[in-house]
Amino acid sequence: MDIAHDLQSIAAQEHTLVFPHFDADIAWQLGAWLHEIAKARGLALAIDIRTFGQPMFFSLLEGATPDNVNWARRKGNTVAHFQCSSYAVGLKLQQSNGTLADKHALSAADYASHGGAFPLKVKGVGVIGSVTVSGLPQRADHELVVEALCAHLGHDYSKLALAKA
Repeated sequence: MDIAHDLQSIAAQEHTLVFPHFDADIAWQLGAWLHEIAKARGLALAIDIRTFGQPMFFSLLEGATPDNVNWARRKGNTVAHFQCSSYAVGLKLQQSNGTLADKHALSAADYASHGGAFPLKVKGVGVIGSVTVSGLPQRADHELVVEALCAHLGHDYSKLALAKA
């Protein structure tokens, strides 16, 4: 995996995957799509969609654990703090050999710099929340969210997917 290439790809994903508007119905549709895909693929996941301060959708699939719920919360907090994907934050920290604690004084109890939380961005508004999955390896968590956003927003996932690791 090439960190610089992944960061460039994530920036393109974040630039492209922007909603014209976002509301509770869209959160439900996005969450239901993620739930059905995860169920069909036999994935044990926590799915959490929230605007900052307000839960919009939550689902825990068979086999997921309380740890997955806590990881989702922590990764979502990272998006809220940095206004970008938790995977991008983690890759940047990896490049600088840093941690959230030493670089930003953020507690591991409340923040996680692992992939799986992606910013919900609305055109003309900015980042309003996050969509998060937890239960797979971090790169796969990130990519599942990107796949879901592409499906909902009508983008070709193959053109936005990260390069094969």
